[in-house]
Amino acid sequence: MRMADFDYTLPPEAIAQEPVEPRDASRLLVLHRGDGRLEHRIFRELPQYLRPGDVLVVNESRVRPARLVGEKEGTGGVVELLLLRPDADGAWECLARPGRRLRPGQGLVFGGGQLRAQVLPSRPDSPAGVRRVRLVHEGSLDQVLEALGQVPLPPYIHRELADPERYQTVYAKEPGSAAAPTAGLHFTPRLLEQIEALGVAVVPVVLHVGLDTFRPVTEEEAEAHPMHREYFAVPPETAQAVNGARARGGRVVAVGTTTVRALESAALETEARGRGQVMEAGSGWTDLYILPGYRFRAVDALITNFHLPRSTLLLLVSAFAGREAILQAYQVALAEGYRFYSFGDAMLIL
Repeated sequence: MRMADFDYTLPPEAIAQEPVEPRDASRLLVLHRGDGRLEHRIFRELPQYLRPGDVLVVNESRVRPARLVGEKEGTGGVVELLLLRPDADGAWECLARPGRRLRPGQGLVFGGGQLRAQVLPSRPDSPAGVRRVRLVHEGSLDQVLEALGQVPLPPYIHRELADPERYQTVYAKEPGSAAAPTAGLHFTPRLLEQIEALGVAVVPVVLHVGLDTFRPVTEEEAEAHPMHREYFAVPPETAQAVNGARARGGRVVAVGTTTVRALESAALETEARGRGQVMEAGSGWTDLYILPGYRFRAVDALITNFHLPRSTLLLLVSAFAGREAILQAYQVALAEGYRFYSFGDAMLIL
């Protein structure tokens, strides 16, 4: 499968640099998979497309303030880390700047010594550009990061946020992501209340967003791209709600590609065990890579933003709705002035 077939031209001015206010005032492009029909709506009108008995699944992962700016021990040279995830041995995988100049054994200091790090050798199976460090600190790491770290914004966002909470969903609870599950940024507490009042269950999963959000697909063949593993969890109440909705003829509506990957990972594990239901609760690490041709087992509808060309996220939505339908919808969105990427507008794929 050629990545060139999942490319499109995006004018820089179409990339949203800041979120709209209020959150649910963003635009919503509705794509009907059955006939390819498109509708132009506002996100707060989402409840019109939901039905009693549906289940709306959200990713409760919270962006960790994992961007650290410090200095090298001995030279005082500026260094920047973006913590991605812990290893099994307690070290951390990270992106570093300047990465090539950091040698194993180099000490790093943050916050005047509140946090220290030692650069470790990379593993043979580490993704390109990923470094490993061992952190030394007093007390909880989350508390240290809250004091010293910054919420990392995507590289195509060139403006600092006045309120960092605007890069968190209103339901974010579990710290662990290196980037926001951005499809959820459009929801307000009031909109969620309206959805629940319709008889739609709103239930959580967790998938901590990792490296593939920052890493484009550089391989010419999509199948050659290695996916970075990410932690996910599907709690019992969510598995029960999904199974119940399917049994009653309701739909499972996933908020974002991260939610899709969590649900589908759980569904695949359940299928492999031969349990005879859509999914069981569980948690673990997933490197599920969804390409066109994939058979979706748990998700019936998808709320998502507009994604980067040649990205794993564009491949996933193309698997769900069809490559031609997605690329045609993207061209319509560009012609109609929709805003793209993390702070941009949304799609509802039915």
